[in-house]
Amino acid sequence: MKKITTVGLDLAKSVFQVHGIAEEGVVIVRRALRRSQVLDFFRTLQPCLVGMEACGSAHYWAREIQALGHTVRMMPAAYVKAYVKRNKTDAADAEAICEAVTRPTMRYVPAKTQDEQAAGMVLKARDLLIRQRTQTINALRAHLAELGIVRATGLVGIISLAAIVRDDSDLRLPGEARMALEELVEQIETVTARIERLDRKILEAVRKDDSARRLTAIPGVGPIIAATIRAVVPDPAGFRTGRDFAAWIGLTPRAHSSGGKERIVSISKRKPATANATCRWSDVDPQARSSWPPGITMDSGHDVAPPVQGCRCRTRKQDRAHYRRSSRSWRYLSGSEDDRPGLDIRAFRPTSRRERQGANCDDPTGRHPEANQTEKSQAHESARS
Repeated sequence: MKKITTVGLDLAKSVFQVHGIAEEGVVIVRRALRRSQVLDFFRTLQPCLVGMEACGSAHYWAREIQALGHTVRMMPAAYVKAYVKRNKTDAADAEAICEAVTRPTMRYVPAKTQDEQAAGMVLKARDLLIRQRTQTINALRAHLAELGIVRATGLVGIISLAAIVRDDSDLRLPGEARMALEELVEQIETVTARIERLDRKILEAVRKDDSARRLTAIPGVGPIIAATIRAVVPDPAGFRTGRDFAAWIGLTPRAHSSGGKERIVSISKRKPATANATCRWSDVDPQARSSWPPGITMDSGHDVAPPVQGCRCRTRKQDRAHYRRSSRSWRYLSGSEDDRPGLDIRAFRPTSRRERQGANCDDPTGRHPEANQTEKSQAHESARS
């Protein structure tokens, strides 16, 4: 029997599908496995390449199969879909996974440890509780609005509405309505206490993590954003540059071009949890919004930039800073972490190359200041001519 070199594993809850091929591409095994038979099947194989789609349970199976001596590579399901032939079945999916994992240009998802998954679960649980609290608050406001009781938005309005619900002397609320709305108020308070408890745990985890503490030194980045970046991107070395990281999040325009005609539409928002958290800060910081776009327009050579364009550029630059701050090979040069200096991409640089070259730290190009002055003089002379 020929040796199996590549296996495509289609994950499921109970019934799994495997597709194994030899080095020359001959199909050796194509069969379904029950959940209890998966690990026993891989124990009988010699070390080989195992491919699977990245999903909720993929990280668990990747750790278990790697412990048996196999090489496991996970791929986004969207990238595997192109290799499915005709109809979609479990066998066809396993064959497509087996084909896609051998492609030299395929992009893979790194397997997470249990601690990294646990950090993500804390953030997801917090997000779920926030959505539940928002739904309950909206329900409380809607019910009271039916009775003509309306208050301002925000926490102050909720406190005022809760006081009205608990005031037995207020005759605007019927007895049955008061009883039902008191349950909603208690639900809001209970969920809020749980959210605050999770916030304290997230803050403690950020204080213990060196990379997360470096991220919080960036203006506008707090414990929640830092913990989210650490959970979503456990290994920043998987990205070649900070621009790749910003594009992976979805803060770059989505291209839909064909026939030589370029169509650039809105940003893709492929990772809304992190991207929206960053964009919210960019929108609410008027000082930052007024200082960054002029610098961007001067660099691009335009006099005026639309506000949306400036906000996008700022967000992409900030995410490149997230990438550099997360990487261990980079350090921040503008003061200590306690000073919380202003965000300046030029302040990031490799710690070794420019020191060996003796370059000026303030120059992002790593060249001597006189070289830049010479280029500026030549540019002014050409502009006059």
